[in-house]
Amino acid sequence: IEEGRAIYENVRKFLTYILASNVPEIVPFLLSVLFGIPLPLTVMQILAVDLGTDLVPALALGVEPPEPDVMRRPPRSRRERLLDRATLLRAYGWLGPIEATLAMGAYFFAYLWAGWTPGEDLPASGELYRTATTMSLAGIVACQVGNVFACRSDRESIRDLRLRSNPWVFAGAATAVATLALLIYVPPLARVFGLAPLGLVHWALLATFPLLVLGLEEVRKAFAGRHRER
Repeated sequence: IEEGRAIYENVRKFLTYILASNVPEIVPFLLSVLFGIPLPLTVMQILAVDLGTDLVPALALGVEPPEPDVMRRPPRSRRERLLDRATLLRAYGWLGPIEATLAMGAYFFAYLWAGWTPGEDLPASGELYRTATTMSLAGIVACQVGNVFACRSDRESIRDLRLRSNPWVFAGAATAVATLALLIYVPPLARVFGLAPLGLVHWALLATFPLLVLGLEEVRKAFAGRHRER
């Protein structure tokens, strides 16, 4: 019974992780259409996330061990759907918008750091534009690194989960970052995906994204836990 419950929850964790990245992939197209800004994320870069950087971390969630309280939870209803309202709200209404906000912030930061000021036209081609879209892509990947740890449980704090109980999560996060680095710094791949090298200040900003995603998700879990206790 414990193993069956764990498998069910792991499928839900996998779906939450994958669905969350859909929002920062869609938002750039919406903003480009609504406000006429240069497209912050290209189709090839979306494929790099969906078929590249997201793959191993998502699979790592599939082997997550049972959560500490899994046998203390009441049996789920036979009518309960795998993609229930709570899961969709968490992915599309919370984690996804956080990632979209951070990724778009990274996109505009690339322009600001290069000397652009609000009100001027954004360059839609050249090295600066490629740097900006690279920051969008890297922002999504950085957010997903935090997200894979957040998705280890939808209710338990990361403090209550044994960090070493699923080493595949760490391997998945490392693989995502390594894949991103290859796409950026291997010239043939960079040309195919329209990417440009990033500076230390860019990487310093991106390094905060996993912590922000994980931290905000911890806040949500804390509020949700208090609500369940009432």
